[in-house]
Amino acid sequence: MNDQEKQRAVDILNLIMELELAGVVRYTHYSLMVYGYNRIPIVSWLKSNADESLIHAHKAGELVTLLGGHPSLKIGPLLETAKHDIGDILRESLEHEKTAIAAYFELLKVSEGVSVLLEEYAREMIAGEELHLDEVNKMLRKPGDVQPFSS
Repeated sequence: MNDQEKQRAVDILNLIMELELAGVVRYTHYSLMVYGYNRIPIVSWLKSNADESLIHAHKAGELVTLLGGHPSLKIGPLLETAKHDIGDILRESLEHEKTAIAAYFELLKVSEGVSVLLEEYAREMIAGEELHLDEVNKMLRKPGDVQPFSS
């Protein structure tokens, strides 16, 4: 990997780190705003997502330092829509996850054929994020709907 490719990878990894840290804040906030009969399993799921986002941010940061870069201290965009219906929370989550997966695809594009480590990392994260998107998509469907939810 030449210096320009390394810097581009570091920039994308820092963006990923920022987006994942925003996920920690976002999911933690969402977990505090759930009310109603299904609160306990939904809060548990949201807390789990916050924990997973922190792990993802840490992985990205480790790769930044592996490449000789400096991990970002920023947090990605946090939009407070003041909508706290479970459907609204899930739709916001879906949009946030789509932004994160786009960053992983960008890293894959930059690393493909250049760094097996980064390429495999990007592929692994994309696969996990796609499964997560599917999970959220299924949660947004009405019982019996087989067609994916479209935002």
